[in-house]
Amino acid sequence: MNHTNLETCTNIINEAKNIVVLTGAGISTESGIKDFRSSQGLYQLAPEYILSLDYFYQHPKEFYQFTIENLYHPKAEPNQGHEVLAKWEQIGKVSSIITQNIDGLHQKAGSKEVIEFHGTVESAKCLNCGKRYTTNDMIARRNQMDDFYICNHCQTVHSRERYIKPDVVLYGDAGEWFTPLGFHSIIEKIEQADCILVLGTSLKVTPFSNFPTYRRVGVPMIIVNKGDTPYDNGSHTYVIGESIGKTLGIIDKNLK
Repeated sequence: MNHTNLETCTNIINEAKNIVVLTGAGISTESGIKDFRSSQGLYQLAPEYILSLDYFYQHPKEFYQFTIENLYHPKAEPNQGHEVLAKWEQIGKVSSIITQNIDGLHQKAGSKEVIEFHGTVESAKCLNCGKRYTTNDMIARRNQMDDFYICNHCQTVHSRERYIKPDVVLYGDAGEWFTPLGFHSIIEKIEQADCILVLGTSLKVTPFSNFPTYRRVGVPMIIVNKGDTPYDNGSHTYVIGESIGKTLGIIDKNLK
């Protein structure tokens, strides 16, 4: 680990009072959750098409099987990285976490100000009446009935209009934050930040990858990621290619 770089990053975080954090799969892999695009990732098991809206409508049973077996991790626990971020929020350093992750581990660690940009795998809702179901509800329904993915709280002419869809943003889908108002809210937070902290994301998947471009000139960005990102050589950018939990733990220990 580059100790000079680490010391610089510690000083930046020590002074910061409005850190906006961008997180990706790399922070969750340290809790034993597979990422998507690495050589060991989920896309080695199945094509991206399985996580599309078209596939969900055409093969709802298979979609739920894949989701429950591969995306839902109720026994996963937050790691040191999640815990340090929750602590920094509590002491007034971290103002927002914007995450690509759908596992809920930031909230499980105690973070409150979390934007789940790609939604969550913890719940689902009827596309017609909006009735909400937990993922455990859906697992129970799956064990009890054949058409478990069809809401029986409401009625429509065509049953697919009341499919119960997980609250995950799929390919071909539009989530809560994929709106002009949602984007504006996120960009406003980044524009007000005095430090951008990027953890465990390659910043290569749009539109999430564009968020760092909205930081004010001169605002430092710290990237802790084991792979390259397009921003690594930018001005006022500091890169640490180490474990997120270990790195944040060391920085936290050395804060004044």
